[in-house]
Amino acid sequence: MADQATLNPEQAVSYPEGWTRWMIAIAVMASAVMELVDTSAVNVSIPYMAGNLSASIDEATWVLTSYLVSNAIMLPLTGWLSARFGRKRLLLTAVTGFTCASILCGLAPSLPLLISFRVLQGGFGGLLQPITRAILLESFPREERGHAMAMWGVGIVVAPIVAPLLGGWLTTDYSWRWVFFINVPVSIFALTMVNAYVFDPSYLKRIKQGADTWGIILLAFGIAALQVVLDKGQEADWFSSHLIVVGAVIAAVCLVAFVIWELRAPNPVVHLRLLKYRTFGTACALSLILFFVLYGSILLLPLFMQEVLNFPAVTAGVWNMPRGIATMIGMPIVGILIGKRWDMRGMLFCGLVASAIGVLMFGQLNGQSGPWGFFWPQIVMGAGLSLVFVPFATISVDPIPNPEMGYATSITGLTRNLGSSFGISVMATALSRGEQAHHARLVAHVNSANPISSMLHSAIAQGLLRDGSSIAQAAQQAWGVLQGEVMRQATVLSYLDAFRALAIIFFIASPLVFLMKQPKFDKGAGARGQGSA
Repeated sequence: MADQATLNPEQAVSYPEGWTRWMIAIAVMASAVMELVDTSAVNVSIPYMAGNLSASIDEATWVLTSYLVSNAIMLPLTGWLSARFGRKRLLLTAVTGFTCASILCGLAPSLPLLISFRVLQGGFGGLLQPITRAILLESFPREERGHAMAMWGVGIVVAPIVAPLLGGWLTTDYSWRWVFFINVPVSIFALTMVNAYVFDPSYLKRIKQGADTWGIILLAFGIAALQVVLDKGQEADWFSSHLIVVGAVIAAVCLVAFVIWELRAPNPVVHLRLLKYRTFGTACALSLILFFVLYGSILLLPLFMQEVLNFPAVTAGVWNMPRGIATMIGMPIVGILIGKRWDMRGMLFCGLVASAIGVLMFGQLNGQSGPWGFFWPQIVMGAGLSLVFVPFATISVDPIPNPEMGYATSITGLTRNLGSSFGISVMATALSRGEQAHHARLVAHVNSANPISSMLHSAIAQGLLRDGSSIAQAAQQAWGVLQGEVMRQATVLSYLDAFRALAIIFFIASPLVFLMKQPKFDKGAGARGQGSA
């Protein structure tokens, strides 16, 4: 693989001074948080968009799918684009483009136009996470990256907590269009800060080779097809749908061809050879697993509250906050511990185990659980995640030379995106199939030949008789009540199975952290021209 950005081996990396680093951190965090808030806030506005634009809910969900597709395509291209055009210029372009696309989304008079503008918005949004993280990592010496990533992590965690509440408030009190317009003031602040404080590092040399056209084409078609399969698979009953079958074939062919092409290309658009670093390759595998479990649980918990326990949407949103709050409180503490040279692998392992225990505690819920039944599991999981996010973000790219940082964060961004998409898709399918299996098993025991069923039927019928129903009506309605309770229990059991499966995945994955190498902090060290495997 030809070097596309080179270091002068005699020149040490010079980092921004004291407060300037933190101004850079604020600038890039504002850019990244803007995208995260918008993504989460739009989810709660879909029913209102559908009603206002005279569309069905199924049609309106393409507002989400279109964004995810273009976002996923651009994520792995960020490293190449930043090397081609410069980090600062690309970040300014991404923030400006995201904001303009947001305004167009807010002004869209029809669903097709809204979907088109969301494609544009997703493309620019896909650039923001990898490039902002790369800039942040490059602005701090290795020994201070823990503090920087702790600050970054607080913003990344707070955004998904605040966004649904903000989106619900704007949508119900004003209009769904304000979910997009709210990006404008944030982007003005972000653009001002980026323009004032962010600069390309001196060692980053812009590439002059032509674009890896075939690599870009194969990646775009492969990722787009895969994202559609994951997002629409459950809705279309997976491989019984022609769309899903065709999408899966296109994804498989294009992505396999992409990997082969990139490993042979002299100037690849995605530096897959960075996976040769054992720490980085392990981190990418862990990223897939981490975000699979995290987003799987993010899907399950509010649905359980609303579908099983009949919590109002606002109440469910409030009782989903303790996990994020615990993570937010723990992150700065973890950043301090990293600065004191604590073993990051040990912290990662403890964090994954604690998170697994928290998810396993969700598996002990039942159909009568109250709001406080969710509190302690979320606190345990949130505390565990604070031990995961900061060390993981720091150690994962430690062996990567600084000029390759943009390529590395693009790859980790893609693994995060794919992990979350797989988690949501697989858990949605597991819920549906699990509910069917449990219902078939339970309903076989609900009949007049079963003494327990007969006893329950008689008790329910007696209550209905006292309420004024006739004998025939009471008998028929009692069986209906029993069938409804069977369905409810099947739903509860399917959720509990899903939570336990996620916990097991976390437990199994946790020892992988010891394949990674603990960073060696050398104050005043120069640039790393070579990474350690």
